Amino acid sequence: MGRKSTYLIVAAVFTLALGGSVYAQQDKAAEKTATTASGAAPTSGARAEFLEEVAYYEQRYTRLAEAVPAEKYSWRPGEGVRSIGEVFAHIVMANYGIPRALGTQPPAGFDAKAIQAAATDKAKIVQMLKDSFAHFRQAILAISDADMDKPQKMFGRQTSVRGAFIMITGHFGEHLGQSIAYARVNGITPPWTEEAQQQQKTAEKPKP
Repeated sequence: MGRKSTYLIVAAVFTLALGGSVYAQQDKAAEKTATTASGAAPTSGARAEFLEEVAYYEQRYTRLAEAVPAEKYSWRPGEGVRSIGEVFAHIVMANYGIPRALGTQPPAGFDAKAIQAAATDKAKIVQMLKDSFAHFRQAILAISDADMDKPQKMFGRQTSVRGAFIMITGHFGEHLGQSIAYARVNGITPPWTEEAQQQQKTAEKPKP
């Protein structure tokens, strides 16, 4: 991977870490819709807080996947590195694998090979992202707030259920930053950034 691509990936991850407060108000409606879509979601406690994070990442992943042109899904920064579509497919796989670790089995008909094979098919990947996030939310709703301190293994490390939530959030953030960097290298501006820039331009226009 070249120095320019490496720099852009690091910069995107850094921007992701700092950008939450900047776009929090813009994302609020999308988060609320995604969080409550699967039924009666908790309004307080660790699950409620985690579901807000999941909703945030769901709308970012799906909107970015929709913004990337289909012909760019096979682009990769170097040999042996995941392509744009493969990163999205990895998130789909994780959205089924993580719930399995938390006690919720994948739905009937789950086919890991089909997900991996769809990495170059934009329409399939976008739908798979939406379906997998819906499954992920159901898995979190199946957990009790009383279970937060129970031992839980996640990503090969021993922690608690609450600790697993933190680790999962980090995993989402890591690959979203990667996906943003991939998009930027290909001249694609994340849609939420484009909207914020447009709003800023509108606000800065002199009044007649």
